[in-house]
Amino acid sequence: MKSRLMLSAVASLFAAGLAISPVAYATPQQDKMKACNADAKGKKGDERKAFMKECLSAKRPEEASAMTSQQPTMSPQQQKMKNCNADAKAKALAGDERKKFMSTCLKG
Repeated sequence: MKSRLMLSAVASLFAAGLAISPVAYATPQQDKMKACNADAKGKKGDERKAFMKECLSAKRPEEASAMTSQQPTMSPQQQKMKNCNADAKAKALAGDERKKFMSTCLKG
């Protein structure tokens, strides 16, 4: 009786369009696979394998631009730290000498 009631409830959800189909929400990787498969039409064997490997590993233009636009800008303190580190490296400073230099550089 319980299983019949459960089946009835599931059937009514599908009829009402409330159930979510697993196919309705493809991941970006699945979308990429679908596009690469479509582009690989007519290729066979090693040629198809090489094409699919290249296609699936390539970044899509919107992914590449999103990655570059998401790079945060540095705060003034972070920029100062970067510059002081570069100066200390250029001068080949190490140990206590480097600590003293960094302290002075970051204060000034």
